[in-house]
This record gives sequence, C-alpha cells and structure tokens, in this order.
Amino acid sequence: MAHTFEDLVNLQHTADEAHARVLTLRTEGGEAYEEAWRAWRGAAEAVQTAVTEHATAENKPRYDIEAAVKKQARHPEPARA
Repeated sequence: MAHTFEDLVNLQHTADEAHARVLTLRTEGGEAYEEAWRAWRGAAEAVQTAVTEHATAENKPRYDIEAAVKKQARHPEPARA
C-alpha cells in the first residue's frame, strides 16, 4: 500500500500518543499497561513498515524519510498565511 508523507506523519502521531499512554501507565503495571504497551508496539511497527515502503517507492534513503516524518510529527512548522 502506498503511503503519502501525510499518512506517515499521522501514523507517527498515533504511535507517539500510544507511547505517551504507556509512559503514564508504567508505574501502575497490570493489564492496562500491557494493553497500552501492545498498542504502542503495533503502532510503532506500522510506522516502520510504512516508512520503509514509502522510502522504497520514492527511491530515497529510509533514514531521511523517517527523520522527516518524526520532525514533522513532533515539531510541525506553523501554517503560512
């Protein structure tokens, strides 16, 4: 499946949100933590797979795509007027 750059950024947002949930539950442990951890791992795996597919399709270095996705997801540039 072909992914746009925007798709990759959205997947990264999902993974980052899942990771934040893991961090909030880590001291509690239990089933909620385990479930959150599995969700994060699944989301992170989806990002990695999509980045690899996108980089291959665009014939660009995977690292460059991943770095750009993370930068845009975590530090978006303000919209221009």
